Amino acid sequence: MLKILQDSLQQYVNRELPDVQAGFRKGRGTRDQITNICWIIKKAREFQKNIYFCFIDYAKAFDCVDHNKLWTILKEMGIPDHLTCLLRNLYAGQEATVRTGRGTTDWFQIGKGVRQGCILLPCLFKLYAEYIMRNSELEEAQAGIKIAGRNINNLRYADEEELKSLLMKVKEESEKFGLKLNIQKMKIMASSPNTSWEIDGETVETVADFIFLSSKIIADGYCSHEIKRHLLLGRKVMTTLESILKSRDITLSTKVHLVKAMVFPVVMYGCESWIIKKAECRRIDAFELWYWRDSESPLDCKKIQPVHPKGDQSWVFTGGTDVEAETPIIWPPDAKS
Repeated sequence: MLKILQDSLQQYVNRELPDVQAGFRKGRGTRDQITNICWIIKKAREFQKNIYFCFIDYAKAFDCVDHNKLWTILKEMGIPDHLTCLLRNLYAGQEATVRTGRGTTDWFQIGKGVRQGCILLPCLFKLYAEYIMRNSELEEAQAGIKIAGRNINNLRYADEEELKSLLMKVKEESEKFGLKLNIQKMKIMASSPNTSWEIDGETVETVADFIFLSSKIIADGYCSHEIKRHLLLGRKVMTTLESILKSRDITLSTKVHLVKAMVFPVVMYGCESWIIKKAECRRIDAFELWYWRDSESPLDCKKIQPVHPKGDQSWVFTGGTDVEAETPIIWPPDAKS
């Protein structure tokens, strides 16, 4: 039943969500967003433009979705009444009680929260969050950065004062729908020095790097630290597999499949956005040769070396994903055409 509902909702979700939303969408993924941010940082540096990112976190977001407001949002976004009715019936009649040291409380109605673990959660929460962003009027705001004639702020980057203005709009609109920004977990990353940021008297930490979608984003745009981090993570995975890879009871073919399934993805995650130097090329080559030798593989290492083009180009890895990250933006910006 839920799968049928999900398939029916998906066409409306794809229609309503903007291009910047890549989560749980066919043909898109976390690597697209990582690549977008990395390209923006690199090009901003190339054209000497200051840029500011804010990584937003909601406090207990899934638990604070108001059911009545969710149904209103679905209607305003053009979701057919029969689908909304089915969803209302799924959430109707929910009750809960709280167990304490002195017994349990009376039963009460639940009017908030989307069911975590439910396959409909991504669709419902994305529509809920998108409605908040629309009401924040980010598309109409002049704040942002102009790229190919289009004003972009949906990834929440702008200059210092404009970003503060955008954040206040998002904060105010979110609170109308029961969501509260978690200031303690929010981070600001700036390409230029900044003393402090405050939202309603609360300080937002400014950082030089941030783990975004499991990839370390660095304000200066360089990839050296991120490549070293992934190689270290790959070595840790190899260490956990050591007993299996050295076992004589497991065939070579199985070991190769295991390495490709468990080590390759860890090392290569986000590699579409890497720009590497010769030293990093050698470091990655050495790592690949090491883990094949460590697995006691008789394969010819020359046949499995990574392929890397010359110059400052994105990294291409043998055995990696066949799906290239979409070209995120067209440069140069309007200011320097």
